[in-house]
Amino acid sequence: MNVNLLKSPWLPFRTWEGAIVYRPPTAVADPEIVDLVLPRADFQGAAYQFLIGLLQTALPPQDHVDWLVRFIEPPSVNELGAAFAPFGAAFELDGDGPRFMQDLDPLDDVKDGTVSGLLIDAPGANGIKNNTDFFVKRGRAESMCEDCAALALFTIQINAPAGGAGIRVGLRGGGPLTTLVLPEAADASLWPRLWLNVVTSKALARSGQSWQAPRADDDSLFLWMAPTRVSDKKGTEVLPEGMHALHPYWSMPRRFRLLFEDTACRCDICGRETTRAVRRIRGKKQGPNYDGPWLHPLTPYRRDPKKPNEPPLSTKGQSGGLGYQHWSNLVLHDADTSGALPALVVQHYVSEKVVAVDEERRFGEEIDALFKHVRLWAFGYDMDNMKPRGWYSVEMPLVAVPPAHHERLREWVQRFTDLARQVAWMVRTQVKNAWFARPSDAKGDMSHIDLAFYDATRDAFFHALFVFQQTLAEADGTPCLPSKVAEQWYRTLKREGVALFEEQALSGALEAVDLQRATAARRQLQGFLSGRSKGSKVIRQFAETGGFDLIPEPAATEEGVS
Repeated sequence: MNVNLLKSPWLPFRTWEGAIVYRPPTAVADPEIVDLVLPRADFQGAAYQFLIGLLQTALPPQDHVDWLVRFIEPPSVNELGAAFAPFGAAFELDGDGPRFMQDLDPLDDVKDGTVSGLLIDAPGANGIKNNTDFFVKRGRAESMCEDCAALALFTIQINAPAGGAGIRVGLRGGGPLTTLVLPEAADASLWPRLWLNVVTSKALARSGQSWQAPRADDDSLFLWMAPTRVSDKKGTEVLPEGMHALHPYWSMPRRFRLLFEDTACRCDICGRETTRAVRRIRGKKQGPNYDGPWLHPLTPYRRDPKKPNEPPLSTKGQSGGLGYQHWSNLVLHDADTSGALPALVVQHYVSEKVVAVDEERRFGEEIDALFKHVRLWAFGYDMDNMKPRGWYSVEMPLVAVPPAHHERLREWVQRFTDLARQVAWMVRTQVKNAWFARPSDAKGDMSHIDLAFYDATRDAFFHALFVFQQTLAEADGTPCLPSKVAEQWYRTLKREGVALFEEQALSGALEAVDLQRATAARRQLQGFLSGRSKGSKVIRQFAETGGFDLIPEPAATEEGVS
């Protein structure tokens, strides 16, 4: 029996009782379903995007009231099945007709490859040939069940990294970052986790683009429903203006065909026994070539304010991971200064959903306080061209303030994170001065020092963020930066900076430590942090803006760090 991704029980879900059950996508409307439980982190992120895209396509809210009604009263499993039904033809995984995210051509003219070619972190041919597959071993995914093969296919299509000449990159660039809005409650059912990331149809339509009701046979929405738009010559680029507003959820830059075998084996991904597997695939170059100012609703972007006519670039995963120092760019729209363009779903939550819910509250509607307590989930690969260096997944608080105070919040957050970056840089610089006689000639990656510093100050930042939210929510007129919070932030950075320096500067064997260099470096760090050195203007300016004095902390507080 062929798998239809709208009807077959192919996705693993966790129930309230902790059981793992395989159900069709309609299970998201079951209040007993709490979350997805995929066997790989990138599959987990992709499954969320698949379901959000499916809801956005089959059940797009017309306005905020429509969205809110479905949030409060989710559809039944049967109602959701009825909404999905018209799109069934576009979600067949096998068969003689169109296949989900596969080339309409069976690609009989190309040589088969292993199914591991669908995995972004699988070693390439050169890695196997040269025996350099140190971290991701060959032969670990020789067989996949139909379910895992479907999700592997979807994962590589929406994340497609660079792969060489003629191998096309994804619509939002290779290895894009994804940001989603999640409920604060860890035990929230799956429906609000997904529906918080569904926006109105009007929000998806680009400038000059009218909203068209989605159809299963529309190849401007589902490219695989028609012959491939081969990109072997100029003028074949796939541009936003020629595609459906929902297409970013279903982008398909790669040409693949899955080869199914009726054979009993164990899936190398999920470990389940299966009677139908995928061991081989076919792939061909010159798939759809995305170009132009594409904006994916689930991905943050950045534009160059000095080059407003150039398309924005998607934010990628990066070595060093994600932390509060990136929070502002992931949440707060700032196209004209920093160029930050948060994902549409995040902007929609902060600027539209919260406002709509507040209006309903004013009319006497009793709505859960969920809208004041949500999280930001950011995840994605850190790619070095076509090679993955790591996978990052972090959750951070997501606060919302009245629209009139958005710019004020951005300004305050920027001041706090700028100061943290300056202190992190100075700590790393003085650690190098302590370690090396010629620090400017020292090679090697020292980003672990920055990461340790951001990790040590993370909780303090989010505490300050919540105070900002409360201050701005209660403000009349022009709000001022809370001086007590500013001083606490400065004291935290100073304390953790000195502690980290002392830990790192003296981390080697005692006989290898140059105490004279370490003492001199510590003195320079203390001078900077206290605002006494020529280079510590940033410290003095922060104290002046924050409305506090740079007086030494009491001896009891300084103990152990001074």
